[in-house]
Amino acid sequence: MAVLSLRRKQDRDTSAARAGLVAAVLVVALVVLLTVAVSLGSSSIPVGQVWAAVGRKLTGAAPAAGTSDVIVWQLRVPRALLAAIVGAGLGLVGTAVQALVRNPLADPYLLGISSGASLGAVAAIVLGAGAGGLLGLGLSGAAFVGALVSFSLVWTMARRGGGFSPLRLVLAGVGIGQFLSGITSYLVLQTADEQQTRGVLFWLMGNLGGAKWSLLAVPAATVVLVGLLLQSRARGLNALLMGDETAAGLGVDVARLRRELFVATSVLTGVLVAVSGAIGFVGLMVPHVCRLVVGGDHRRLLPVAALTGAVLLVAVDVVARTALDTQELPVGVVTAFIGAPTLLYLLDRRLEA
Repeated sequence: MAVLSLRRKQDRDTSAARAGLVAAVLVVALVVLLTVAVSLGSSSIPVGQVWAAVGRKLTGAAPAAGTSDVIVWQLRVPRALLAAIVGAGLGLVGTAVQALVRNPLADPYLLGISSGASLGAVAAIVLGAGAGGLLGLGLSGAAFVGALVSFSLVWTMARRGGGFSPLRLVLAGVGIGQFLSGITSYLVLQTADEQQTRGVLFWLMGNLGGAKWSLLAVPAATVVLVGLLLQSRARGLNALLMGDETAAGLGVDVARLRRELFVATSVLTGVLVAVSGAIGFVGLMVPHVCRLVVGGDHRRLLPVAALTGAVLLVAVDVVARTALDTQELPVGVVTAFIGAPTLLYLLDRRLEA
């Protein structure tokens, strides 16, 4: 018995050390990719000039002659940081939703949360409530309300007849999500302004082009607060994966934990959709990849998933901006190109195992 206990402790220590090493590598990779993201663009800026421009801004020194400091600080740094924030949020919300429904294929899109948030945001844009800015109260509030209403409908359907069925939750999410996507398409078609229609469609496929410093505070604060909440509930998330009865036997208030996760994922999804549009596959793919590396313990999985999501979306945004000379690709298109083959590969590996 003592040998078994010692072996378990050694396994935990090894897993924790591996997770710490992975997190350190991801932090370094994130810093490098952020630098590359600021450096590359229609006019490339040497890395040394990038850090010099950032240093001058942080220390209050006079900007250098020319436009490089303006491009770096006003345009590219906010966009790179927004990509990291949104990627981290998608990694967190995907991990939480998969634990919530005990389904590794779940993500905000599959459960209809993103569809509801997109409908609320598009309604705000088309009807004029979002005219005050991309993260004005109208747009962010509408996206949050849409996410909350959508997941409430899905949750109600999943709870019909008493009890809780993860399969029913997923099926209800798919059905309601498709219905809300249809309403969103109808609203887009009703816009008389062709330019607005193109803008909304581009935004629905994921777009970080509207990034600016004034937009970063709300999503950054939301990601940090929700991340801290999820981290504090990591043991409960681990217990949920073993089933409601087992979790309750371990002292977890299952109903309360599910309500907290429900609200937290809806809030975070609404805020992310409001600032970046609908970006698919990140919340689905990142938790899978991270589990293969650090295991399923949410105490380690959550921070690694957040860092991995940030690294991935910063890299994707660089590709979206630079892949074509004539135009910028929607971020969601690039994540689909990467995410779909990766998901199929992971699925194939699971079936073989």
